[in-house]
Amino acid sequence: MEKTVSAVLVAAGSSTRMGFDKLSFDLGGETVLRRSIRAFEQCPQVAQIVVVAGKNRPFVEQQTADCTKPVVVVSGGATRAESAKNGVLAACGEIVAVHDAARPFVSGTVIEEALAAAARCGAAAPAVPVKDTVKIAQRGDGKTVPPACMVEQTPDRSTLYAVQTPQCFDRAAYLAALDELDEEKVRLVTDDCSLFELTGRPVQLTQGDYANLKITTREDLPRPVQKEEPKMRIGHGYDVHRLVEDRKLILGGVEVPFEKGLLGHSDADVLTHAVMDAVLGAAALGDIGKHFPDNDPAYAGADSLKLAQHVARILQEKGWRIENIDATLLCQRPKLAPHIPAMRANLAAAFGLPVEAVSVKATTEEHLGFTGEGLGIAAHAVALIETL
Repeated sequence: MEKTVSAVLVAAGSSTRMGFDKLSFDLGGETVLRRSIRAFEQCPQVAQIVVVAGKNRPFVEQQTADCTKPVVVVSGGATRAESAKNGVLAACGEIVAVHDAARPFVSGTVIEEALAAAARCGAAAPAVPVKDTVKIAQRGDGKTVPPACMVEQTPDRSTLYAVQTPQCFDRAAYLAALDELDEEKVRLVTDDCSLFELTGRPVQLTQGDYANLKITTREDLPRPVQKEEPKMRIGHGYDVHRLVEDRKLILGGVEVPFEKGLLGHSDADVLTHAVMDAVLGAAALGDIGKHFPDNDPAYAGADSLKLAQHVARILQEKGWRIENIDATLLCQRPKLAPHIPAMRANLAAAFGLPVEAVSVKATTEEHLGFTGEGLGIAAHAVALIETL
C-alpha cells in the first residue's frame, strides 16, 4: 500500500461503567493503552500515531513518551464521534485507522487487512460473525433488560456481524462525509463506519478476530491465569560398594583419608550415586545404571559429581526442580563427621541447591552386617522434587 497511514487511538472515555480508568489496567507489565499503542507502533504501514485524550491527558502523554513513531496527543470532545473527528483532523496520513484504545488485543493482521481494504474502496472495518441469536425488542437503555421486555423480531443471524476497530478510511472522504451531515444525523453516528453509511458511501467488512475484544466493563478484563499447583514427588536411592586396597575413598566428592577405597567403574562415590538414584527415581527416569552404564569406557574413573550435574540438567529439561536431599551413609570406619560439611557443599553445588537443602548423615552399623564388618560402605538417599 503506497498511501500514508495515521493511526487515531480514541482514549478520551470516562470509564464510568468500569469505575476506574480501564486504560491504566495492567496487562502483565503493560497498560491497556500502551499495548494498544504498541500494536500500531509495530505495524509497518503506520507512519504517525494520534492519541485522543480526555481528563487523562497526563497519563496518555506518559504512556506515549517512549513510542518509536511520531505521536500527537489531542483533546477529545463531548462524544466519541467528536473525539474521533478531532483525532482525524490532527492526522496527516491519507488513510486513517480509528481504533478504540480499549481494544488492546488487536493483531497486526487485522490492522493490515482493514488498511488495505480502505485504500481500495475508501472505508473498511474488521468484523466477526455474531455467534448468538439476536432479538429485536422494545427500546430500553441498552444496559439491562427492562421488566416485561417483549420480543418484536428475530433477525437472520447469518447476516449479522459484530464490528470491531480499527475502522479505516480515506481521510479526505471521512472529512467530506462529516461536512455533509447535519447535527441531527451526526447524533445517529454510533461508530465511525456509520458516518460513511449515512452519507451513502460504501463500507467493506474485513476479517476480524474474536480475541479483539473491547474492554468496557469489569467482566471484560482478562482473568488472572490460575497457575497449576506444582506436583511433588519423592524418590529413594540406595547404593553399596566394597572397600578394597589401592583405591581412593571418595564420598560426596570428598577424598577421605583411609587405607582403603571403594571399588567401582567410576570413582565409586557411593553417596553421590545414592543421591542421583533418588533424584532420578523421583522423576521416574530410571537409575544411574541406565544413564551411565558400568560397561561404558567413557565412565571409567568418572567424577561422580560431574555425573550429578548431568542428572540435574536432565531433571530441569523434563520440567522438574529438586527441592531437598537427605542422605545417610552406613560406614563403620573411618569417622566421617569432620567431612560432612564439605560433602553437603559439593552435592549442593552439583545439583544447584543451597547447602541448607542438602542433608548428609553418617552412622555405624554396630559391627553388624556387610558394612558393620568394614567390608564396604552403603548409602541411602531421599529426594523431593516438584514441577517447575
